[in-house]
Amino acid sequence: MGNANETIFDKILAGAIPCHRVYEDDRVLAFLDVNPISFGHTLVIPKERAAYLHELSDESSAAIGRVLPRICRAVLQASGAKAYNLLQNNGSSAHQAVFHVHFHIIPRLADSGLGMEWTPTRLVPEIAAELLEKMRAALSALP
Repeated sequence: MGNANETIFDKILAGAIPCHRVYEDDRVLAFLDVNPISFGHTLVIPKERAAYLHELSDESSAAIGRVLPRICRAVLQASGAKAYNLLQNNGSSAHQAVFHVHFHIIPRLADSGLGMEWTPTRLVPEIAAELLEKMRAALSALP
C-alpha cells in the first residue's frame, strides 16, 4: 500500500506488522490489542478499508455482525470475565485514533476495563418528532 492514508491495520492486514490472531475469514480479522485496557482486549476489523462505519459495505458489515457475537463469547470464556464493553468510535471527536473501522471487545475484570462517563439529557417530544422526520427521510433516500 504505502499511501498517506495507510493505517497500522492496513500494515497488519498486509502482514508487515505481526499480530496475535484470534479469528480470521475472508472479510474479518480479530486480534489481541497490543495495548490492552484489560486482559483479553480484542480488536475486530473488516478487511475492507473504510475509515468510518457508515462507509463500510453491506457485505463487510454483515460479516462483522455475524462474527462479533462469537468472538465476544470466546473473549468471555478465555478471560473469565462475566461482562464486557463493545466500543466502536467514528471520528476524532469521538476518540477514534486509527481511521480504519474497528470494534474493541473489552472484558470487565474487577477494576480493569473501560471507564465511561454518561451525562444524559432529556428528549423533548417536539424535537424528537422533527428528528424522526429527518432520519426517516434520510433512510428512504438511501439505495
